[in-house]
Amino acid sequence: MDMHHLFNVIVISIIEGITEFLPVSSTGHMILAGQILGFTNEESFEVIIQLGAILAVCLVYWQRLLAVAEGMFSERGPQLFVRNVLLGFLPAAVIGFALKKKIDLLFARPDIVAWALVIGGIAILLIERMTHRNCVRSVEEMPAQTALGIGFAQCLAMVPGVSRSGATIMGGLLMGVERKTAAEYTFFLAIPTMIGATALQLVKHIHEFHSSQITDLVIGFVIAFGVALIVVRGFIGFISRFGFSPFGWYRIIVGIAALFWLHAH
Repeated sequence: MDMHHLFNVIVISIIEGITEFLPVSSTGHMILAGQILGFTNEESFEVIIQLGAILAVCLVYWQRLLAVAEGMFSERGPQLFVRNVLLGFLPAAVIGFALKKKIDLLFARPDIVAWALVIGGIAILLIERMTHRNCVRSVEEMPAQTALGIGFAQCLAMVPGVSRSGATIMGGLLMGVERKTAAEYTFFLAIPTMIGATALQLVKHIHEFHSSQITDLVIGFVIAFGVALIVVRGFIGFISRFGFSPFGWYRIIVGIAALFWLHAH
């Protein structure tokens, strides 16, 4: 494997692992990084390595997920958990499938990513100031309409740069979900969402993969998993102490820098 190509695969995979569950847009960062590095791997690479980050969530929360699986057909709490995750997943599944061709066109527009980063950053700062009374303190407590509303908020992330986790967390805060619960819900909601997106990419592109691409996917998967494992374990503690405003300011700075860079090139 060409060393320059390997370096790019490693960098993109690290970026995916760091940003997948932070409200900063992993897809947006990978698009901008690919533009800067000249990395032209397929969109399927970026989607599939996200499974590594999803596996990290499953490992961190394996006890809770196991308890849900064991009580899903007999206990009210696990049933509500599953209901709320599925309701949150439903809008993205339907709208994403219906609009996939139009959405794919946006991935070739790094300027859209840059603007989405800036606008999303401003939105985070405003929502942090607006929301102080949050009464929903667990995924199981979440009313069905709240879960569905967060699912529609997640659909905003179909625009590269918006951030899936950011859209769901901010949507949750606006609908009365407590910070920690909103963050954990976006972790759990990522499981069916990203598995579905990956399955779609595999069905569409499986016949196009060759040995070098499979090597890229394996390397990317492992790196994204390891980095995301560290991020997921530290994220809840960070937001409990500092809130989401640091991510808002970060998005604004990166978005403005990206706009200047794109204009210069």
